[in-house]
This record gives sequence, structure tokens and C-alpha cells, in this order.
Amino acid sequence: MQKRVYEKGEINKLFVVNKPMFISSNFYLNRFKRAYKNKKAGFSGTLDPFAKGCLIVAFGQYAKLFKYLEKTPKVYKAVIWLGVTSESLDIERIQDIVIKEKLETDFIKKEIEKLKGEIEYIPPKFSAKRVNGQKAYEIAREGLEFELKSSIMNVFDIKFIRYNHPFISFEVKVSEGSYIRSLAQIFLKNIGSIGTLSYLKRVSEGKFYFENHKELNPLDFIDLPKNNYTGTKEWLEVGKRISKDYLSIKIDGKYIIELDTFFSIIEIIGDEVKYLLNKVPKIEAKND
Repeated sequence: MQKRVYEKGEINKLFVVNKPMFISSNFYLNRFKRAYKNKKAGFSGTLDPFAKGCLIVAFGQYAKLFKYLEKTPKVYKAVIWLGVTSESLDIERIQDIVIKEKLETDFIKKEIEKLKGEIEYIPPKFSAKRVNGQKAYEIAREGLEFELKSSIMNVFDIKFIRYNHPFISFEVKVSEGSYIRSLAQIFLKNIGSIGTLSYLKRVSEGKFYFENHKELNPLDFIDLPKNNYTGTKEWLEVGKRISKDYLSIKIDGKYIIELDTFFSIIEIIGDEVKYLLNKVPKIEAKND
């Protein structure tokens, strides 16, 4: 079984939760904060309230690791509801519903396949994108006018699942920062129709997927090479500056240094070695 390593009474834990529909990512995170009686926690990659699925959660020092984790590509399952107009581009703020004529399934399949590749898009106004330091959805809820800058998403793969009029189901693999609501609107524009997302599930983020809140080892998910350190452990314990002479790899870049009870993330720039994160406790395997 795995053992949690504590530092000064702190829980360091990384796992994936399965966020339900119709609650915010923050609200769901707070449940776990209370359950583990730990205030220092965070999540990576906000899921819209109407969306469900994979949400990476970390406690303690592991919450500082998000930007180093392998979280792409992301896989989603989604359903488009034809004939629906929605301010939020999902079922939260529906404005109108009209009956649309049934389309040919082969036509839908071909148009979905055309979405593969690099796509320029405008993020939804009801999103966590920042506008002058404020979240876009906060401005949108106030009814104020504003514009969001276009972004680029990479659609690595997209698969048609079924068409049960007026619902079109598909699965898509995308880069980080993609919005499936925006992708759905691009598809709808291409087929000359209107609609909104009626269902969205994040299946996975990179190698992360939901598995009964199983505790994960962050070293299995950090997207950095390991560097062997031959100096004394005490220097890292106290955060003393180390020389690259004691590192097996001396090329500029970011690396993991792994010791018996903790690991550090460093960066080599010229002759300087600096800590990006130091003395992060490890999760150690231990037999009962």
C-alpha cells in the first residue's frame, strides 16, 4: 500500500476526482478540502458547471506541481443539441429552441472529420478566460459587452459516435486550453445550423483519468527529465545553492532531482543552478 508523507502536519496528495454535472469545480474541490481537513488544495483545468468528469486535484506541496504535469492531450465526449440557442453555448442559459430538419448521418460524419488539425477560435464569453484581470463569465453575467481574443486549439483526433436527431455525439482529443463549446459552434457554422452542447464529459487529461480517487505518485506524471545529483543531501534539505558539477546532466534546462524521501525541480541556466521547487515529499510504497 502507499503511504502519505507528511511535513509539518501537511497532507501531500495527488488524485483525480469525477466532478458531477451542475456544480462548479471550486464547489466540488471544497468538498474534498473538508473531507481531508486540509485548506491547502487546488485543481487543474476548470470544468464548466454543466460539464462532468476528470478533474486533477492536489493537496499540500503537490498543488505547486500542476504546471509540470503531463496533462495533454485532453479527451472529451460531447453531445450537440441541434436547434437550441444558448447564451453560454451549453444548457445553462438556453434562450430558444426550434425544430430542425433531420440531416444525413454521412454528411455529419464527414463534417466532424474536417475538424481535425489546427483551428482558430474565439473562447466562450461564459468561460474562465481573463479580461483585464477579471474572469470573462463574471463580466458576461453582468450583461456587459466585451470581446475575447482569438486562440488556437489543436484537434488531434475526433470521432463521430452517433446521431439520434436532434443530438450529435462525438469524442475529441485536443490540446490544452481548448474549448469544446467553441469547437461545437465552428462545426454548426460549417453545416449551416444552430445548436449548443447538451452534454460534456472530460474523459482524461494526458495520463490522468478517474479511478476511484486513487492516490497518484506525481513522479509518474511530471514531464521533465531526471538529473542525477552526486552531492550531499543536506544541501538540498536546507535549500543551499548547488553546483552543476554535482549533476550528471549539465545542459541548460529543467530537471527533477530525486532523493530517498523527497524530490526537487531545478533549472540550469549557464553556470547557475536554481530551485524551482525544493524538497517536495515523495509518496513511498510500503508493505503492511
